[in-house]
Amino acid sequence: MTGHIAALYRHPVKGFTPERLSHAELTAGGPFPCDRLYAVENGPSGFDPGAPGFIPKQKFTVLAAIPEVAKARTTYDEASATLTATAPGQHDFSGMLSQDDGRAAFASWLTTLLGEEATGPLQVISADGHRFMDHPLGHVSIINLASIRDLEAKMGRPVDPLRFRGNVLVEGWPAWVENEWAGRELMVGFARAKVYKPIVRCAATHVDPVTAERDMDVVKALFDNYGHMNLGIYVHVTDSGPIAVGDACTEPTMEPAQ
Repeated sequence: MTGHIAALYRHPVKGFTPERLSHAELTAGGPFPCDRLYAVENGPSGFDPGAPGFIPKQKFTVLAAIPEVAKARTTYDEASATLTATAPGQHDFSGMLSQDDGRAAFASWLTTLLGEEATGPLQVISADGHRFMDHPLGHVSIINLASIRDLEAKMGRPVDPLRFRGNVLVEGWPAWVENEWAGRELMVGFARAKVYKPIVRCAATHVDPVTAERDMDVVKALFDNYGHMNLGIYVHVTDSGPIAVGDACTEPTMEPAQ
């Protein structure tokens, strides 16, 4: 069975506004383009830009810890490394995250927005070639929209797909089939990828991405209804290629090699 790409998203700053794309270029062995380039430390995280490594998301200003992060509406211009941000009651922000003064200015703007929820000094961090993923091997994430609709039916209320902060949203797959695909290969547009593992969900999904309110327990609903806390899959790109909204996203047809 063949699904298709219904939407594409990148998240230039970890925890902040998803940005919708019409197309992207996937690279073998690489992450989704312009995704999780930056993160904002909520107090010292131990991150060393000279030797970057995986840091747990709890060290950052993310929705799982601070729902108020969703009050910020951010957009990122890749060519100039300029981030713009707006929020209720705040002056508009614009600054270059490639520059120390731009990073410091965004940290100051965000400190005012988050107030007491910002428990440590905020600092924007990055490193060449490094991405601030929730999992050290979570290169690209794919969300099956049929699985979300099935969860909606169980919960009896709408569930915004943006709660799951995926890169590729797919329409046309049966609900939950993706949980059985670890080790199998599929085509994503004109790129090929290998499924790494299902994505285990956390309290970030409890936050409404529009209202910034923690208004539903998605993790409990997953466990109570399905006996797991998974929604979506991580994949590793094995062959580079372009992808675009409307492109085919094929369900694997072969079992993983033994």
